[in-house]
Amino acid sequence: MNHDCHDAQSSRRRFFRHMAALGGTALTLSPLGRLLAAAGDAAHPRSRGFGPLRAVRDLNTGLPLLHLPAGFSYVSFGWANEPLADGTRCPPAHDGMGIVAADGDVLTLVRNHEVVKLTGAFGPPAAQYDPACAGGTVTLRFDTKAGRLLDARASLSGTLQNCGGGTTPWGSWLSCEEFVSGAGLSVLTRDGPTITRHDHGYVFEVPAQGLSDARPLRAMGQFRHEAATVHAPTGDVYLTEDAEPSAGFYRFVPTTPGKLADGGKLWMLRAKDAPDLRSGLKIGQRWKVDWVEIAEPDQGYDSKTGSILGVQAQGFAQGASRFTRLEGCIADTDEVFFVATNGGDTANGQVFVYRPAGQELQLIYESADPAVLDYPDNVVLSPRGGLVICQDSSQERQHLYGLTRDGKLFEFARQAVVLDGAMGFSGDFREAEWAGCCFSPDGRWLFANVYSPGFSVAITGPWQDGLI
Repeated sequence: MNHDCHDAQSSRRRFFRHMAALGGTALTLSPLGRLLAAAGDAAHPRSRGFGPLRAVRDLNTGLPLLHLPAGFSYVSFGWANEPLADGTRCPPAHDGMGIVAADGDVLTLVRNHEVVKLTGAFGPPAAQYDPACAGGTVTLRFDTKAGRLLDARASLSGTLQNCGGGTTPWGSWLSCEEFVSGAGLSVLTRDGPTITRHDHGYVFEVPAQGLSDARPLRAMGQFRHEAATVHAPTGDVYLTEDAEPSAGFYRFVPTTPGKLADGGKLWMLRAKDAPDLRSGLKIGQRWKVDWVEIAEPDQGYDSKTGSILGVQAQGFAQGASRFTRLEGCIADTDEVFFVATNGGDTANGQVFVYRPAGQELQLIYESADPAVLDYPDNVVLSPRGGLVICQDSSQERQHLYGLTRDGKLFEFARQAVVLDGAMGFSGDFREAEWAGCCFSPDGRWLFANVYSPGFSVAITGPWQDGLI
């Protein structure tokens, strides 16, 4: 008994030392700025990466769902409409995902479902926030030794449009609503009129074990939340807003670090002499910043006007800086990186870094050519020194990109999902985005989601140092 307990504690400590490999919060991302800055030069250097992509059959369905380099394999799991542990069906719209626990070969992942429907919550009533709403999270256990899903269960529901989110250093998942509304929203469904009971536009915390208490963290703001990441040295949570044409970048300072339900204060970034950071910038440009307080973080929705931008309006009124469509966000001990998916002069994407110690913001990457990189979203550090970038663009094919340590981009994976009744779906899904990338602690498995029709994949193969 004592020996097992000691092993479990040691495993847990090793797991959190490897959060960088998981796309989590206590990251070690010091190479990231150098990588993206190198990739942002006029030459747009490319890498051969792992070589050309080829169709590879899924070890679960036998279908060629992905194109991967030679030697790589994958297994799909956690498909939409498959039964969960309680017998309910898995929701679609697979979005943000992270690893929140590791027990030997068994990893626990929490996955967001960006459902924007009022057709009823799924899963246990104790984990439902608003019974009318069909978004939420599913918790999955995957056995890396066997290469298969062990089980999947509902862990939060009754929410709307659960998008990026992020893991915490204490082993939980922050699920973020991108949908803002007030209580009493009436929607006509097949069963007649349905009315929401509660306000929406919040962050919810999901533990690694058990159910979420489905309690909104109101002090973290009511706005179109995308991603959340914890700066481990301070316990501050950095938050992105997926809104256009204007969006804000936020910092939540908790009253008690590690206990977000205790409340705290919400702030919005203000760059000196730079009220608009959406375009007209130069790679490498820096700004000193401060933060303006959001006095009423829970006043995002105005029932009189129908506006859902009350939080950002408070910040902009005090001179806070404007971004556009902020999405992926990750932090290490020294830096916080965040992505403006359609920012820049050509609207192909920007990456910024904020350095808390010096209160400094820098633009470290901007794509000027959609043929090189278009609409970067999640950015995840590989344990081998490179990066994985999820693509969410309007192009006909969606990729996972690799970025080498010397700043060269390459295509690592392309989704090629065309179904004819398999897994209960038919259609061409090749335009569906990638989301939710994260690595296993040992770096042997890369997990990711194909948003539609909705499933996860676990990819493994001959990884190489310096690539991904």
